[in-house]
Order: sequence, then C-alpha cells, then structure tokens
Amino acid sequence: EAVLRRLRGPGGGRLDLAAQSLSLPTCSALGRLLPGAAPLAALALGDCGLSEEGVRLLLNGLCTNTTVKSLDLKGNNLRTMGAEALGKLLRQNKSIRSLTLEWNSLGMWEEGFSFFCQGLRANNFLQRLDLRNNQINHQGAGELAMALTQNTSLQELDLRWNNIGLLGGRALLNCLHSNKTLKRLELAGNNIPGDILKAVEQALDHNQDREAILSEAQNQVNILSKEVLSLKDEKNKQFMDFVDTVDKQKEERARSEKMSAARVSQLQEALDEQYSIMNSLKTKLQMTEAALALSEQKVHTLGELLSAMKQEQNCVAESHFRELQQQKQEGADRESKLLHDLSAASEKNLLLRNQVDELERKCKVQQDQLFQVKQDLTNTTAELKLRAVEAEERLEMEKRRFKQSLEDMESLRVKEVDRVAQQMEASERSMHDRIQRLEAIRISLDEELSQVKAAALAERGRAEEELIKVRSQARLEEQQRLEHLEEKLRLMTESRDEAQNCCLKQKEMVAEAQAKAKQLSLYADGLKRRLEELQQYVDRKEEEKVTELNKVKVELQEQIGHLEAERTAQDGLREKIAALERQLKALSSNHREALLDKEGEISLLLEKLRMKEAEISRMREEEAQRASFLQNAIMAYVQGSSLGTHSSRK
Repeated sequence: EAVLRRLRGPGGGRLDLAAQSLSLPTCSALGRLLPGAAPLAALALGDCGLSEEGVRLLLNGLCTNTTVKSLDLKGNNLRTMGAEALGKLLRQNKSIRSLTLEWNSLGMWEEGFSFFCQGLRANNFLQRLDLRNNQINHQGAGELAMALTQNTSLQELDLRWNNIGLLGGRALLNCLHSNKTLKRLELAGNNIPGDILKAVEQALDHNQDREAILSEAQNQVNILSKEVLSLKDEKNKQFMDFVDTVDKQKEERARSEKMSAARVSQLQEALDEQYSIMNSLKTKLQMTEAALALSEQKVHTLGELLSAMKQEQNCVAESHFRELQQQKQEGADRESKLLHDLSAASEKNLLLRNQVDELERKCKVQQDQLFQVKQDLTNTTAELKLRAVEAEERLEMEKRRFKQSLEDMESLRVKEVDRVAQQMEASERSMHDRIQRLEAIRISLDEELSQVKAAALAERGRAEEELIKVRSQARLEEQQRLEHLEEKLRLMTESRDEAQNCCLKQKEMVAEAQAKAKQLSLYADGLKRRLEELQQYVDRKEEEKVTELNKVKVELQEQIGHLEAERTAQDGLREKIAALERQLKALSSNHREALLDKEGEISLLLEKLRMKEAEISRMREEEAQRASFLQNAIMAYVQGSSLGTHSSRK
C-alpha cells in the first residue's frame, strides 16, 4: 500500500523493492500504475522471487513508461516468458538507459534469449547492459553478436561468468568490426582464449580512439565557426565606423551648400521631406505587416497553449475518474465485508437461540455463554464503528486532495498565461527596437554581403582542406594499427592451436561439472520441497494434538467438578438421612419455592434474550442506515467531481 501511495503521489528519485516478496496481485497493480506513475528515475526489483506472470505484468507496464532510466531485475530466475517480455520492453521502451539482469539464467532458454536479442537489436536507447552469471553459451553469444551488429546505442556490456567459450568469443570479436559505439566489454570467467580477449580489447580501444578523433574534429569545426563569426562581427563594426564617417562628411557638405545656395537647399529640403514621408509610410506599412505577423503568431501560440491546457485537464479528469471508480470498488468491497460480518453475527445469534433450549437444563453453562456472546457483540460493534470512521476519514482525505490538486492546476494555469503574456510583450518591444535598428543597417550591409560571402567561401575551403588532412592522417594511423594487429595474429595462431586442445578438455570437465551441479541443484530443490511438506505436516499434527489435549483437559476438568460436586452431595446426604425423614414436609415446601425461583430466573433470562435480539435488530438497522449514508455520500462526491470536470472543460 505504501508503494502504491508513492506511485500515485509526487515521484522522483529511486524506488527500491529489492529482497521483498511481491505477490501476483501486487505485480498486477504495479503494472497498471507504472505507465501513468509519478516520475521515477530508477526501479530496483532484485531478489524479489517474481513469478513468470508477475514479471510479464510488470514489464508490460514499463513498455509505455517514459521516466524510468535504470531497471534492476537481478536474481529473479526469469524464464522464457520473462525473456520474451524483456524483448518486448526493449522494442517499445525509449527511456531506459541501464538494465541489470544478473543471476537470471537467461541462456538456458534459447527461444526466450533469441526474443531478447531481437529486442536488443531493435533498441537504440539502451547504454548499459549487465548479463553476468546467466549461463550464456556460444550459441547465445552468437545471437547477441548479431544483435550488436545493428545496435547503435549500447556502450557498456558485462558478460562475466558465463559459458561463451572460443566460438562465442570469435562471434563477439567479429561483431566489433561493424559496431563502433561499444566502449566497454567484460568477458572474464568465460573460457575465452587470451588472444581473442586481447583482440577484443584492441577493437574497443580502436572504437574509443575513433570517437576521440571525431570529437576533436567536431571541436575544430566549432572553433573555426566561432572564428568566422568573430571576423564577421569585426567587419560589421568597421562598416559601422565607415558609415559614421560618411555621415559626418555629408553633414559638412550640407552646411557648405546651405551657405552657397539657400534656394537650392530649400528645394532639396522639400524633396527630402517628401522622400521622408514616403519612407515613413513604407516603414509604417512594414511595421503593420510585422505586427500582423506577430499577432498571428500570438494567436497560434495561445491556441496551442489552450489545446495543451485542455489536454492536461482532460488527462487530470480521466485520472480522477479512475480513482473514483477505484474508490467505488473499495466501498463495494467494504460493504460486502460488512454484510459478511452481519451474516456472521446473525449466525451467532441463531446459535445463541439454539443454546436457549439447553439453558433450561444447565443454567450455569447458559450464563457463561451469555457473557461470551456479550463480549463478541461488543467487539463486532466496536469493529464496525471503527471501520465506518475510517471510511469517513478516507473520503474526507480524498476530497481534500482532489480540491488541492484542482487549486494547484488553476494557479499553474494562471501563472503560465501571465508568463506567456509578459514574454510576448517583451518580445514585441525587442522586435520593434530590432526592426528600427536593422532598417538603418540593411542598406549598408547589402554592399558588403558579396565581400563577406567571398571571404566565407575562402575560409570554408581552408577548413575543408584541414579536415581532409586530418582524415588522411587518421586513415594512415588505422592502416598502421591494422598491419601491427595482423602481425600479432600470425604469431598467435601457433599458440592458439595448442590452447584449443586444453580448452576442449576444460570444456568437457566444465560440462560434466555443470551437469553434476544441475543434478545436485534439482535434488536439493526436491529435498527442500519435501522438507517444507514434512514441516507443514508436522505443524498440522501438532495443532491437532494441541486442540485434542485442550478438549481432553476441558472434559476432565468438567468431570472432576461433577465428581467433586457428587462427592460433597453424597457426604451431605449421608449426614442428613435421619434429618430428611423429619423434614420431608419442610423440604417439599422449599423445593416448591426453589422451583418457583428457577421459573422466575428462566423468565428473566428469556426477557434478556429478547432484549439482546432487539438490540441486534437495532444495530442491523443502524448499520444499514450507515451503509446507505456512505453510498449516498460517495454518489454525491462522484456527481460533484463530474460536475467540476465539466465546468473546467467549459
């Protein structure tokens, strides 16, 4: 229940459920909640003893999850169904970057492991994969190598302590010729020859060097682009200075012309005014067009924001509707439980009625049973009251949480609208200022564009020449490394043949040892199951013996009490034999009075039983009223929430 509350509430961080036994209903609930759960960065389910159906439900839930980055499933003994679910997860999920599958024996199930490899082949987002101690043989390594040839995202792969062998090592080495993204590959404890391990390390080093060269080339390109931009800025500054000097010269010339010819200046001023009027009209037209474009962009962005807010509100309404349905189901379950408890109480009342007939014979036993019935009734009433109070508290808590969530969503929406409006106003102001500046600079920049383009083309040619040189150097270095590797391979082929014989012998020994280990593990599992069955049988026998001993003790105590009572009665009778003959008449009268008293006590007991039956019927009516009240409250809450969602949509 704590885990489900956390998934429904605000998330973040890591959810660790390692070494906790998760039942099938819990797995199904988690699988349903994971697609729309709060954002979780990591999910740890190691050593949880998950069943095949539980694993399938959990992984199906993770297929559509977009927040979990790390998943830990070590020590869960995943079988064919689990491997197939993992393959489906890798094909559909796009957020998981790290996957830990240590101690799961995936290599024993060839079909399931092939599905897993197909999913890895189609995945382009996973970066780290841990497959230690999974009994992967050379066939599984071959399928894994085929998947790695097409995978372009995996950077770290841990295959330690498996049964890959020589053939699997060769397959992995061959796949590294086409895979250029894998940087780390752990192969210790797999009976792989040393020459193959060294070749794998060299291939991984080659991948790392290739990535370093590409990063350096990218950095050089970025540096050159920055230098080009700096040169452009300097040229722009020079051009602006030149424009300022030209403006100053024009002003001096205008002054001299004013002094020489006033009439010509007046005519020129009139023409300039008309030209300025035309320019102002043109600028106004351009400003109006820009304002129209900005207004259209504003309308488009606001429409997108409104659609996004509507979608979010619809999602929130659907989630609350689902929660209300779950609450309805829980209320129905609670009502069924209450009805079951009431039926149990009615059955107890029937038993009490049957015991009333026996009370006429045994008054003492009847009093004890009435005392026990009182205790049971008080306990049931207390439990029912507590359950009703808990149900009311839960309803109030759910109402408060729903109101808080609605208030938070409304405040966020208002803040977002204000922020967007402020940003749009600021952008409008900045665009107006920028348009005024650029209009003055546009005419001057048209003349310099050709010069800047020529310089840019020259610089681009230089950069391309430098890139060609770098690529040629990288190719030469790669050819030298390949020649060195070929020489090493020629020297190692001689030692490889000798090592193969030893490897074959070791493989035979390992296969025999593994077969023996499997037989011993199966035998140990059978013994464990047998011990558990015997332990359960012994526990049952002990419980039966304890119950029988308790029954025998109770019967012996009753018999001892009866014998002691009879013994005392016989002693009294022996002492009073003589007195009884004299007091027969007095005893008859006393017996009559005692009989009358007993009849009165029986009538009182019958009245008490009738009162208890009336109290039980009254309690039933109260519980029925409470159940109807709870149902009406839930219906009113559901109707109120549905009306709230309709109003928010409007």
